[in-house]
Amino acid sequence: MASVSVSHLILFIASLLVAASVAGTVTSGVDRLNGALSDESHDVSTQLRTDVEIVSDAGSPVYDREGDENVTLLVKNTGSRTLPTDGTGLDVLIDGEYQTDVWVEPIGDDWGPDDVARVHVDAGALADGDHRAKLIVTEDEEVFRFRV
Repeated sequence: MASVSVSHLILFIASLLVAASVAGTVTSGVDRLNGALSDESHDVSTQLRTDVEIVSDAGSPVYDREGDENVTLLVKNTGSRTLPTDGTGLDVLIDGEYQTDVWVEPIGDDWGPDDVARVHVDAGALADGDHRAKLIVTEDEEVFRFRV
């Protein structure tokens, strides 16, 4: 009779060990999933709060042919967060070519919600005809077509 109790005790302890290891594994997996969801929700929140609109007039000259060969676009921050004026998070393509010489000149103190900034792009020599500027700010894409 004592041997049955000992074997039951051993099985009970073994089942507790298995249950504890499974619970530890599940808890660790849930913590990793929670961290990933938190990071993703922060990214989505940033994307939703970021929005811009190119407000330059297509009929006005945006390209300085005689001077420094810059494309200058007026861009309004229509999102709910202030955008950095150092060009961080701002990608510009002119006719499908990525531009590296880009700087932002806010009209006012900063580039906050409802503020407008001049985005200057050193595009080099552009041929006569139709061109396209694509502005990407935190996955928000705006396209502006202009003629030189």
